[in-house]
Amino acid sequence: MSDAPRQENIGNAKLKEVYRKGMLEDETPDLPTSFEDIRDAAWENMSEEGRAYVHGGAGSDETFERNKDFSNYRIVPRMLRGVAERDLSVELLGEELDWPVMITPLGVQTLLHDDAELGTAAAAEELNVPLCLSSLSSTPMEEVAEAMPTTPKWFQFYWSSDRDVARSFLHRAEEAGYDAIVLTVDAPTLGWRERLIDRGYYPFMAGEGVANYFSDPAFRDSLAEPPEENPDAAVDHFLDIFGDSSLTWDDLSFVFENTDLPVVIKGVLHPEDARLAIEHGAAAVDVSTHGGRQVDGSISAIEALPDVVDEVDGEVPVMFDSGVRRASDAFKAMALGADTVMLGRPYAYGLAMAGQRGVRHVVENFLAEFDLTMGLAGCSNVDEIGRDRLKHEREL
Repeated sequence: MSDAPRQENIGNAKLKEVYRKGMLEDETPDLPTSFEDIRDAAWENMSEEGRAYVHGGAGSDETFERNKDFSNYRIVPRMLRGVAERDLSVELLGEELDWPVMITPLGVQTLLHDDAELGTAAAAEELNVPLCLSSLSSTPMEEVAEAMPTTPKWFQFYWSSDRDVARSFLHRAEEAGYDAIVLTVDAPTLGWRERLIDRGYYPFMAGEGVANYFSDPAFRDSLAEPPEENPDAAVDHFLDIFGDSSLTWDDLSFVFENTDLPVVIKGVLHPEDARLAIEHGAAAVDVSTHGGRQVDGSISAIEALPDVVDEVDGEVPVMFDSGVRRASDAFKAMALGADTVMLGRPYAYGLAMAGQRGVRHVVENFLAEFDLTMGLAGCSNVDEIGRDRLKHEREL
């Protein structure tokens, strides 16, 4: 055993900081720790419309609720594995990342807090956690990129039916310094979201979440008057061109012709779609149900993950999102073969709770808990998180 001093792991450092302040300085955390308490604190600060937009999913919420249930898989810890020094880094799309966690895209963050995407980006930059920005952000992609000068950032691409606008988005993302394009394929049309329907509320009709469109030169050129002079007409045009349900796999050639960035296909649930994504040039696939917000009654993301991983068989990275609330969820997804996990609603509620500071609080705690979970399961690096660390309940 080496006598050299060890670099303290983020989990141990976080616990030591909290307990030292609590015991020696009589100072307890002023922000809650559990997901449920964070959500409750966030809800106190959110409008009814904001809660309806962020919480819940499509239809009866069956997929939304099933997404959160990782309990069919149980972690099997191993002992005396030498986990004093733990390495959480991963390589993804040619980059070495400090953490196996990314921030997933979420649109219209002004519904959560005035800090919006700039607050989320600043927190991600502080922690060096990669972020994926939504096409439907409340802040133009260039401003968000400027807030993350050193941290990897990806751009989620919703494919407009106006090819000039779609092409412009791809070029802008590349010029702004984004490192990958995340093509979301699971939203060819709107989902049936009853909370929004009950309120007759769709934020984009109020001009929310359309900053990338209103600032886009191709979009502006297609208008008779600029959005500043006639916002209603600009919104109507946005609604006309947002999305294209006619797209097929063969249309992916358009994306590759208009960017040199690696392209991630987000929203894969069937192994044959993962195979098609690879055959058409995807650099990675993301297993996702769009947070349960699209197809009510669909297979959950964690149920879909093993078959997709088996089909991909290491040819490209497999990412995972939907339903992740706690570090144990992320550990289970990685044990089933995910190369990295994207965190969604927890950071969203952190933003609503306390802006940039809330996002940092949530993400830092998530990383600390993941570090401790990994060590307690007997893993000193993420490569050791394999299927042998899980047991399905039917095997018990």
